[in-house]
Amino acid sequence: MQDQEEIQQTPVENGNTYSEDSIKVLEGLEAVRKRPAMYIGDISERGLHHLINEVVDNSIDEALAGYCKNISVTIHTDGGISVEDDGRGIPTGIHPVKKISTLEVVMCTLHAGGKFDDSSYKVSGGLHGVGVSCVNALSSQMRVTVKREGQIFTQTYSEGKPVSQVEILGDTDASGTLIRFLPDATIFRTTVFQFERVAERLRELAFLNPQVIIHLYDEREKQEETMHYKGGLVDFVKYIDESVTSFVKPILITGNEISEANKNVAVEICFQYNSGYSENILSYVNNINTIEGGTHVSGFRSALTRTLNAYAANNKLNKTPLSGEDFREGLTAIISVKMNEPQFEGQTKTKLGNSDIEGLVRQIMNDKLAQYLDSHPNEAKKVLEKAILAAEARIAARKSRELVRRKNAFEGSSLPGKLADCSIRNPEECEIYIVEGDSAGGSAKQGRDRRFQAILPLKGKILNVQKARLTKILENDEIRTIFLAIGAGFDEEFDVDKARYGKIILMADADIDGSHIRTLLLTLFFIYMKDLIFKGKLYIAQPPLYKVKKGKGEYYAYNDSERDEIISRIRKETAARKGIDIETIEVMEGTTPDGIQISRFKGLGEMNPEQLWSTTMNPETRTLCRVSVEDAANAARIFQTLMGEKVEPRREFIEKNAQYVKNLDV
Repeated sequence: MQDQEEIQQTPVENGNTYSEDSIKVLEGLEAVRKRPAMYIGDISERGLHHLINEVVDNSIDEALAGYCKNISVTIHTDGGISVEDDGRGIPTGIHPVKKISTLEVVMCTLHAGGKFDDSSYKVSGGLHGVGVSCVNALSSQMRVTVKREGQIFTQTYSEGKPVSQVEILGDTDASGTLIRFLPDATIFRTTVFQFERVAERLRELAFLNPQVIIHLYDEREKQEETMHYKGGLVDFVKYIDESVTSFVKPILITGNEISEANKNVAVEICFQYNSGYSENILSYVNNINTIEGGTHVSGFRSALTRTLNAYAANNKLNKTPLSGEDFREGLTAIISVKMNEPQFEGQTKTKLGNSDIEGLVRQIMNDKLAQYLDSHPNEAKKVLEKAILAAEARIAARKSRELVRRKNAFEGSSLPGKLADCSIRNPEECEIYIVEGDSAGGSAKQGRDRRFQAILPLKGKILNVQKARLTKILENDEIRTIFLAIGAGFDEEFDVDKARYGKIILMADADIDGSHIRTLLLTLFFIYMKDLIFKGKLYIAQPPLYKVKKGKGEYYAYNDSERDEIISRIRKETAARKGIDIETIEVMEGTTPDGIQISRFKGLGEMNPEQLWSTTMNPETRTLCRVSVEDAANAARIFQTLMGEKVEPRREFIEKNAQYVKNLDV
């Protein structure tokens, strides 16, 4: 969707709306401040926290180059962030082209950095040279202190522009860079950093770079965490699978290869099998989470299937070759590739496209896994026994799968009977509400716009797919109905381009049962239709919690603070109309009824069709939350914790996070 500001037109006297005057040249970092979402994704909490990632990634690149061992991140009481490392320090001498300090060039110029020079960084996650300069542009204040070549240098900035010259503070024997910035409150919707959200990314980087010690400290709550995982990916896999039972110790595969396109490629893979039924493959390229996979994942998968099948045949452990999905049941794997010339498909860096990497990963996996299997026959037998059981279940599920598979995306006879479909046939213009309960489903069917809105009511809670094989999952009527309605298949056969709707919207009550139903549905989509999330097609509806009524006026509030703000606004209007001050109204409230009626919605079924349309379904007035995966590792771990077999990790998670629950009904 285009920015509203971008599509507005300004007429000129001669009627020509596009002339030489229309071409604007934004100097320096003005473009970043004008369109911040183009550079950091958005200006909400997600974009705010991305600022830290951009700065920390530079320190990690120093670590990859072999110069940095320690990184410290501090959340300050004033809302600012500081990131300090003991790398080489940003160069401060006069730049040969710009004729100003190189420090100022790096901090104030887009596409300026050492990542384009092979002699400076062999491997880098910051590929476009826009990271730290963007952070500078979106900060009301920034100060950089560099320890380099025996001296301490510093420079300060505001909104991407220097407000001081580069100064020398003194001498030092150390080296490194300290960047402290304060996000611009006029740009971001929120400037409050969340400790755990910051910790998630830093923890991930610590797993991927075991040579680095990362320390996080929050001055506000005196909270801190030191992250140093000497076991690297082995520790990472154990962390992901903490809440499930594993029956094979993590298998570590490493190797280095050289190709024509890449001078040196370092491949590190760690995987293990657990008692669950889902597959978790997390992939990274130069520490960037490639959530859509790519050639490195393809190479791993094909090698895993080929090598295990070859071992089974050579040792007469199975008569019939097993499929790839049989070997991936209960698999948790982390693939990390570090290379000097990664090519990503699309601008989001979520899918690796280098064709040569698939063959390199496959070769390393084939050789090293074969060696492992030969030297660990007991573990090899356990893996194959699990795969054989998975194959038997897959064969048993084949008939159920055929019942769910659709012959034609728009063939009406194959649609579930309870689905109230829309009339428009262009998927990108259509949306489906998956609604909790027949009562709410009935209201939604009456209140919807039949042209583009489809309604699928669900009866009760669906199966927890985290703890069930596909055979049992496909026996669940509600899950089969969801697969049929969306019409894009599921699991390995899922094709997001065949989805019958551009938006899939989950709509449940704003209570504990509703939260549980949403979690069960999110688990289903995350495991069996993950691309809907990656492509931004899955949403959560936000029904109101309160109706506030005063006379003929009705207002809806989605949380307690909105309710209080509405009440306050009504009282101010009443005070202004009666010519008395607001304090008098508030005092009178205790003895004189002010006519404000507040009702709490206990469920969607309490709303009539008109209310449901105006508050939750009307595109002009509704609020939708798009489901996204910023941290695939953390998402996988949370699903394992909340929906897996072990009770203790789930109890610990609930006890730790209960304080953050809002609008709790007990």
